[in-house]
Amino acid sequence: MTTEHAAAQINAWEVAQRQFDLAAERLKLDEGMRLVLREPRREFTVHFPVHMDDGSVQVFTGYRVQHNLGRGPAKGGIRYHQDVSLDEVKALAMWMTWKCAVVGIPYGGGKGGVIVDPKKLSQKELEGLTRRFFTEIEILVGPEKDIPAPDVNTNAQIMAWMMDTFSMHAGYTVPGVVTGKPISLGGSEGRNEATARGTVFCVIEAAHHLGIEIPKARVAIQGFGNAGAIAARLIAEEGATVVAVSDSSGGIHAPDGLEVARVVAWKQEHGTVQGFPGAADITNAELLEVDCDILIPAALENQITAANAGNVKARLVAEAANGPTTPEADEILHRNGTFMIPDILCNAGGVTVSYFEWVQDLNRDHWTEETVNDKLRVIMVKAFGETLEMAHREQVDMRTAAYLLAVKRVADAMELRGLYP
Repeated sequence: MTTEHAAAQINAWEVAQRQFDLAAERLKLDEGMRLVLREPRREFTVHFPVHMDDGSVQVFTGYRVQHNLGRGPAKGGIRYHQDVSLDEVKALAMWMTWKCAVVGIPYGGGKGGVIVDPKKLSQKELEGLTRRFFTEIEILVGPEKDIPAPDVNTNAQIMAWMMDTFSMHAGYTVPGVVTGKPISLGGSEGRNEATARGTVFCVIEAAHHLGIEIPKARVAIQGFGNAGAIAARLIAEEGATVVAVSDSSGGIHAPDGLEVARVVAWKQEHGTVQGFPGAADITNAELLEVDCDILIPAALENQITAANAGNVKARLVAEAANGPTTPEADEILHRNGTFMIPDILCNAGGVTVSYFEWVQDLNRDHWTEETVNDKLRVIMVKAFGETLEMAHREQVDMRTAAYLLAVKRVADAMELRGLYP
């Protein structure tokens, strides 16, 4: 069974619920509270028509899920992908709840998706789909209710269309309805690099804890999109050697190191990292097993499984992607002494700077990139320290520690608010 096929067999929602159950059990959460937090508060499915360039009409299916609103409005990306499912969106919404709680920002978790391969759409079709989808979910969203953001295959332009659609219906400009917008429309400096920068802040803290010297470290990165490519650049700037990277079509490996800027240029020119001069082509599955000190999965979920976890050679795994490691793989890695920075902590830089963007929009303010990065560092370093302290105190791995921290914060907020009516 290929890694891709194995990943397709694993239900992300079941994984998310199992991770929650483990934390709830350990926290001895009240049975009623468990039932509340185990399920999303709202699941919204829409089927909407779009005029295609050839004159035909196609109907697309989209979702918006709000998992929990106990600590504030829902926050979470919208992805455009042919494999989007309601279960995947529910899992991602739940992970967003924990992610916001781990880093202490006042949001609950939300997520959205449309079943579509956007690469097959023209720019005009993409805009039509975006505006119609946002109109359909508009009863749920708003700067005080639910604030979407970019995710897989969505970007600043798509956020601009969403913001404009909402604003046209409101009759005035509402920049705070989405984050990840272009700077000229109220976007934040540093937003594009935020997920990768937060990951690298965590890697630096973890390396310090483990006694790994970053300038001597060899790094492998699965996924060369926004998070992966920028993480490669930032970790190389810290002095580390990037020995392997991959994108959706495959990867490359050079034990003596890759020049990240040249790989980025190669991918822009050829549409893939493969074939890069001086490096050997490898598969995405092989990348996870290359000889390295730090492994950064920055692609899709369910990449490190029970089938390959035993072959991971890295001492430190930093999850820039959401849910790249299954619970069975977690146990294997923990047993083998691999230190894991879990996704809900590691890639929370993106939602943290989204929060900064929202605050700037609500205040009609604009911060410098230096201010944004400084504030991000403070939040990520604090969250990493609190998670590590919890791991030591409870004698658990970092993922369990992050969940204990997050679930307790959300449960406390729900407890204080009580059940309405």
